[in-house]
Amino acid sequence: MKRETITLAATEVRFAADDTGTFTGYASVFGEPDSYGDTVKRGAFTRSIRERKATGGPAMFWNHDSNQPIGVWLEIVEDERGLKVSGKLVVETAKGAEALALLKAGAVNGLSIGFRARKAERGPNGGRVLTDIELVEISLVSLPAASKARITSVKGAAEQVGVAAFIEAARRAALSIKGTVK
Repeated sequence: MKRETITLAATEVRFAADDTGTFTGYASVFGEPDSYGDTVKRGAFTRSIRERKATGGPAMFWNHDSNQPIGVWLEIVEDERGLKVSGKLVVETAKGAEALALLKAGAVNGLSIGFRARKAERGPNGGRVLTDIELVEISLVSLPAASKARITSVKGAAEQVGVAAFIEAARRAALSIKGTVK
């Protein structure tokens, strides 16, 4: 293996990645019964969204495990379809990086809400029709209780800069500084 020593006059070298770990999806879809028989009615999240804007949150967990926070929610809104969310994984953590890798591979694409029902009615199928929900957390999950609660897009993350790529970039930077770019 050939070793090369490079002396740089630059005091700082940065590698930037925009939107790494950013994704969107639906954490809940209105009118669709979940595996527990619960159906969420449009407007059920209105109060909770308003309250959470004032206090922060809800939390983003990995598989509803409060010991595994993996990111932050950037936007949470109700639209005509359901609870639309945009989030950002904290890829500087092991779990955040793992979650991003699984999302990019398509191995995980489910979302699931952790909530308290403040108001509900009995539905025709015997399950609850949730009309006022206190949203506590939204998790990335492998198997969501609501089959249509899914991530719809993941922004491409910049590739990690490997050692060889770093050395090549540093070599080119040194040559550029010296004025002998190849």
